[in-house]
Amino acid sequence: MSSQPAGSAPAHIGDLRVVGLGASAGGLEVLAEFLSHVPAGSGLAYVVVQHLDPTHKALLAGLLQRATGMPVREATEGLRVMPDVVYVIPPNTEMTLRAGVLHLAPPAQPRGLRMPIDLLFSSLARDQGERAIGVVLSGMGSDGTLGLQAIQSQGGLCVVQSPESAPFDSMPRSAITAGCGDIVGAPRELPERILRVAQQHAAAPATAEDTPIDESGALAQIIELLRQRSRHDLSQYKPSTLRRRVQRRVDVHGLDGTAAYAAFARQNPQELDLLFKEMLIGVTSFFRDPVVWQELKTTVLPALLARSAPGARLRAWVVGCSTGEEAYSLAMVFQEVVSALPPDEARTLQIFASDLSADAIAVGRRGLYPAKITDNVDAGRLTRFFTARRDGWQIAPPLREMVLFAQHDVVQDPPFTRLDLLCCRNLLIYFSTLLQRRLVPLFGYSLRLGGALMLGASETIGAARHHFRPVSPQSRLYWRSGPAAAAGPLDFPVHPLRLPAGRPAQEYTVTPPTTPPANLQALAEQALLQALAPPAVLVNYQGDVVYIHGSIGRYLEPASGKANWNLHVMARPALRAQLAAALRQAVQEQQPVTLRGLKLDDNAQPLLDVSIKPLQAPLALLGLVLIAFHDNAAGAVPKRRRQRAAGTVDNALDDELQRWKAEAQALREEMQAQSEELQAANEELQSTNEELQSANEELTTSKEEAQSMNEELQTLNG
Repeated sequence: MSSQPAGSAPAHIGDLRVVGLGASAGGLEVLAEFLSHVPAGSGLAYVVVQHLDPTHKALLAGLLQRATGMPVREATEGLRVMPDVVYVIPPNTEMTLRAGVLHLAPPAQPRGLRMPIDLLFSSLARDQGERAIGVVLSGMGSDGTLGLQAIQSQGGLCVVQSPESAPFDSMPRSAITAGCGDIVGAPRELPERILRVAQQHAAAPATAEDTPIDESGALAQIIELLRQRSRHDLSQYKPSTLRRRVQRRVDVHGLDGTAAYAAFARQNPQELDLLFKEMLIGVTSFFRDPVVWQELKTTVLPALLARSAPGARLRAWVVGCSTGEEAYSLAMVFQEVVSALPPDEARTLQIFASDLSADAIAVGRRGLYPAKITDNVDAGRLTRFFTARRDGWQIAPPLREMVLFAQHDVVQDPPFTRLDLLCCRNLLIYFSTLLQRRLVPLFGYSLRLGGALMLGASETIGAARHHFRPVSPQSRLYWRSGPAAAAGPLDFPVHPLRLPAGRPAQEYTVTPPTTPPANLQALAEQALLQALAPPAVLVNYQGDVVYIHGSIGRYLEPASGKANWNLHVMARPALRAQLAAALRQAVQEQQPVTLRGLKLDDNAQPLLDVSIKPLQAPLALLGLVLIAFHDNAAGAVPKRRRQRAAGTVDNALDDELQRWKAEAQALREEMQAQSEELQAANEELQSTNEELQSANEELTTSKEEAQSMNEELQTLNG
């Protein structure tokens, strides 16, 4: 934040605050209105990005100069930003800010995919931190939303034009829907409100980083309100972090101080939701600190693989995963290491990625990242682990399946255990020293002996040196080398389990039966079947019963409630899972399947065999499956012999174990088959959606550029 009042120039360039202005269709008039209300000597610099036709010379700088007394310049490469100057992006370029200097580059994406506002705002967030200011004005599409989220994660100020005042409201509405509207208003109001925030922050008294929170003060009251609202306790976060985030909301609302904000939040619960989101600092990227990832790849993962058996599944936990970049980085590195092993020595990795923010978890689950990740992910990894889309890069399905995302509070919720690797990078730095001392022993408890702990560049294990051994002298990678108690007293978090409301079991619907036509031959065969054949049912591929032969009451019975003649509902509980898996296998392979030694209940003898046969002929029965139930009376004799040899109890337990194993295998096959069907349907829908989205983006881009050019020509004509 600038330490100077709003009416004077900064003392040096490091104090300069830069305002990024992003607009598209309808932006010329709105930009002119905004700049015309900026007072002289504001001490801020203004950088303008508008969607422009790349094939025409831009007139934007000259047109905006008529609306403001500040100098308006078209940006050039290497131009240092100065206060009280407006800088305008040239056509067919991308503009970023680094160390107070503007940098231009040719667009990295084709037309329709370019997000120049997001690119500028993201660079502002990196360069300016909490001093960054982003303003989204009129335009179509969603450009600027991701950039505002980056500014928000750094504690900067996010400003959005009110949709009602925008000629085209898509961009403002997208930013507001994403929760990035710290200040929302008409263009003529925004400059004054921005300057007021800058003044209030500059006038705020400095507080020492380690000053504890006064338990009777306003900040403690706000933390208690957050705990009641969100069920999460932030009192053990660093006081300096909490104060900065609260002060930012105080500035946004123009309040007199923290006490006034506490009263305001008490009367406006939705403000607590916004504050809680801002407390969760989601700064991450792929392969942050490449040296650490290289050490993980060359030293740690090979050692963990060498200690495990071939075919084993390793377990890893990424704490504070934010939007998932580090979890997927770990998955990529693991895949690269495993691919170098012989096929018979391959292992798998299950990654648990957790974060307190539900929004961040949703982004990670989606696995879609903007085009700018090319700065951190090389071309080889992009080709292998990502799928290019018009709106960014999509994580490949095999990599996505390695990561399980979950909303989790490391302070209150029990940890994941039996881990081979625990990654907690740049999270402890936001916690108080007391909380850090509590979490490190907990991490030791979660890891297996010989497991690895991965911390951030500014984090250490503290007093747990006898419990963790560094991989290398300067490393932030550690081996767990001692018992859990060696890391210090273990304060195990206990949090009441919140179970979701129970949902009724899924009810299968009955499809219209297609009973084959009857004739004399069919009637004769039916008479023979009744005399000689075992009880059986004829079902379609969905399991709907279309014909019943004999007495099947021992095996199938109608379920209570609405009439439902479906095999999956009618089957006895002990038969249901295995029948479903066998039916699916028979339908897929078009081959008979036989189940032997089944029990009807826990106390029954395994005296039942079931045969499942897809019918190919006659043609009228094509698409149906015959399921026959055979009572196997001979099954009791071998069992008596086994009982005499090994004992009744042991054999009973062995039979019970085999039955449960068979049912578990059947359930796994059923779940896998359903997952494959859902995935195939999802891919088809995704493909259709991408095609429609691609066409829509191209049309939107062409319309925006034409609108911008039309506005310039209309202004010149006037």
